[in-house]
Amino acid sequence: MKRLLVLLTTIMLVGCATTSVINDPKKPTAVKNLMQKEFDTIPAPAAGKPVVVAVYSFTDKTGQRRPQATFANLSTAVTQGAESFLIKSLQDVGGGRWFEVVERVGIDSLTKERQLIRQMREAYEGNNAKPLAPMMYAGMIIEGGIVGYDSSVRSGGSAARMLGIGPQTQYSEDIVTVSLRAVSVNSGKVLATVTTQKTIYSAADSLAVLKFFKEGTQAFELETGLTVNEPGTLAVKAAIEGAVVDLIKEGEKKGIWEFEKPTQ
Repeated sequence: MKRLLVLLTTIMLVGCATTSVINDPKKPTAVKNLMQKEFDTIPAPAAGKPVVVAVYSFTDKTGQRRPQATFANLSTAVTQGAESFLIKSLQDVGGGRWFEVVERVGIDSLTKERQLIRQMREAYEGNNAKPLAPMMYAGMIIEGGIVGYDSSVRSGGSAARMLGIGPQTQYSEDIVTVSLRAVSVNSGKVLATVTTQKTIYSAADSLAVLKFFKEGTQAFELETGLTVNEPGTLAVKAAIEGAVVDLIKEGEKKGIWEFEKPTQ
């Protein structure tokens, strides 16, 4: 009777722990970008035409390696191609009404291709060769980079066990910092500069069961868990989008441009 009571108690504890920790392992969801709505709905420029800007580079300036507790890791903590996110954000912010981006990241390839076309036209058409249209130039350069990556800024967890049975929860937070500035091509003056941060969350839930049978000579152990890590690349993308929105607001405060006034 005593053994039956212990067995029933063990089954009840396992059921309670499993229900309270492993809610739905099939549907882990990433943290939503709260800036997305403002990114899409920010008012258009009052001038009615997008600002022509150039992006030469937007690199990782942290030198931070991917966190690893057991061995040295040569992989970087953040993406090395963040200029792609910046160009896309500049093109899409405010429904694509704010900026027109000219190609400068691959300016060498673009120049070589234009030179090749010009040589081929002159070789086959001679002096009557049709010249290429002039390249579009920008009045403003968007500079900056990923300036910080702080791992395990805050971490912790909790656990509760009874008779070797119980749940455990652990979490960790990293912070990525992005800096962005607008520079006037005409004067070289830094017109506006902003810095934004995005938190990267990681969480792990686990359940452990440890039970001894036959006077401690045999042991039964069971462990299960689920870990959800927010992708660092998406966090960098969200931070860049937030920096673009903040840069537009900062430019409006300093009188660089104005928002379009809503129609009555």
